[in-house]
Amino acid sequence: MALRRAVPVPIRFLGTGEALDDLAVFDALQAARARGYDTVLVDTAGRLHTEERLLQELSKVVRVIGRQQPGAPHESLLVLDATVGQNAVQQAQRFAATVPLTGLIVTKLDGTARGGSVVALRRAVPVPIRFLGTGEALDDLAVFDAPQYARRLVRE
Repeated sequence: MALRRAVPVPIRFLGTGEALDDLAVFDALQAARARGYDTVLVDTAGRLHTEERLLQELSKVVRVIGRQQPGAPHESLLVLDATVGQNAVQQAQRFAATVPLTGLIVTKLDGTARGGSVVALRRAVPVPIRFLGTGEALDDLAVFDAPQYARRLVRE
């Protein structure tokens, strides 16, 4: 709810706040269409690449979205924790094999993680790194700038 107050655009939450399932997404898409909304964000709970049942659930959600809106989802971002190191590569590969990823967000670069996995991620998964997270505030999410990132990585 803090985001709703911090971002100067109308945001309406249509979900239940409980576990994501395909029916909840279907209902949210129907409600958004009925209210004339042109954008729907679906935020899923974190899941590991080893949790096959949850990955199947995610794949089903993507199919529901595609049936409701041809060509959708238009954007599918995977958020990865930089502190897991090279395990992030395995996660990204597994998710990319399950859902149509369009980009990556790498978080927790404010701690001890140097973020060397960002280079490996880009090589392993053919989608761009879109954002880097270096904290918990809205301003701590920055658009990924490869030259700037490379300079930072070499300095450390």
